[in-house]
Amino acid sequence: MASTAPTTSNVKTINGGENYNFALTVLTSLFFMWGFITCLNDILIPHLKTVFTLNYTQAMFIQFSFFTAYAVVSLPAGMLVEKIGYKSGIVIGLITAGFGCLLFYPSASMQSYPMFLGALFVLAGGITILQVAANPYVAILGKPETASSRLNLTQAFNSLGTTIAPYFGSLIILSVAVKTVEDFKIMSADEISAYKLAEAGAVQVPYLGLAAALFVIAAIFAVIKLPKIEAGDIKASGIEGVNHHDKHSSAWGYKHLVLGAIGIFVYVGGEVAIGSFLVNYIGQPFIAGLKEADAGKYVSFYWGGAMVGRFIGSAVQRKIKPGKVLAFNALVAGILVIISMLTFGQIAMWAILAVGLFNSIMFPTIFTLAIDGLGKHTGQASGILCTAIVGGAIIPVVQGYFADTIGIHHAFFIPVLCYIYIAYYGIKGHKPSYLLSKA
Repeated sequence: MASTAPTTSNVKTINGGENYNFALTVLTSLFFMWGFITCLNDILIPHLKTVFTLNYTQAMFIQFSFFTAYAVVSLPAGMLVEKIGYKSGIVIGLITAGFGCLLFYPSASMQSYPMFLGALFVLAGGITILQVAANPYVAILGKPETASSRLNLTQAFNSLGTTIAPYFGSLIILSVAVKTVEDFKIMSADEISAYKLAEAGAVQVPYLGLAAALFVIAAIFAVIKLPKIEAGDIKASGIEGVNHHDKHSSAWGYKHLVLGAIGIFVYVGGEVAIGSFLVNYIGQPFIAGLKEADAGKYVSFYWGGAMVGRFIGSAVQRKIKPGKVLAFNALVAGILVIISMLTFGQIAMWAILAVGLFNSIMFPTIFTLAIDGLGKHTGQASGILCTAIVGGAIIPVVQGYFADTIGIHHAFFIPVLCYIYIAYYGIKGHKPSYLLSKA
């Protein structure tokens, strides 16, 4: 493997790299914001599950609605970014996500679960555009041999957002004790009205704040100058036996990209499935028996581990090949999940929380390995990989089904299967190769 990311054919296009540090610093704000927003779903799930009296499968439709947007929006977003550029794509993504946050206000006021799901889809659509534009931009913006390390570093700030969000959400969203039908029978009309206002405000206030922040960041990105890289300026890093000048080829012809897309699918699915169940899992009497507001704070350890792991991984991958690091992390993550399934109490709780540390480098590593050598097809490849994030919609629902049928404890066998595949991709599947002569 010659490198882990595309290179640019014209150094002058990006000002000789003089603005790399500034550009990467600004881009980290995006990674933080979409990490924060995505992880708030882990707090919304137990809240809305109780409010609307949902089973696990129904509650997982929160993640289904959110991550389905990746399947619907990613490929069009890839074409949009190739046409208007990375910077404009980022601005459009921010505005769309901000509008999605605004939709939480009427959803909460009307106490409508379908409206919540629609708002989540719009919000995720905006984040999808951000992902499609920002991930390859970071990978391209610098030396190709350090692309995986660089994307891991920016993803670490994504994990900072995911670490803060559960604690923040627990304090605000889960702070309102949900009433039961029996509670309402002994409450006056005024008490019921006051309760519903508090319940709605618990969701409305944080998302209105997020909408304001997204619109401000969009305005900033609209006026600042960033290194300009167009899709046509990118050339492949070089895969033996591949004719990069074949005008009829496409990203789908690269085997390591296709396998990488599957890797992204199972990684996001496994990570989201674990995070989605943590509050309810830790709340089980045989695990820790904590109240929702307290259990939600422990979710920060799961995502905080991912943040720490990405800072460590950024340094480690400068010394050790990314594929080996990926395989090692996947095997350890799988073992930790199995330990949690076979034990109880503190051991089970901390084993599942520790998985976050080893999830850390998976997404950016799979992403950079999968786009290696794609050249002019990098934009299309990014769209394909971001489409694969739909695993976050499918796998949690599957795990929700098993949680309803065999119990939440043993339903975690689903992420174990995901980590087995990721280990394979790190060992063998990522090696650059061409699948078809023409596509």
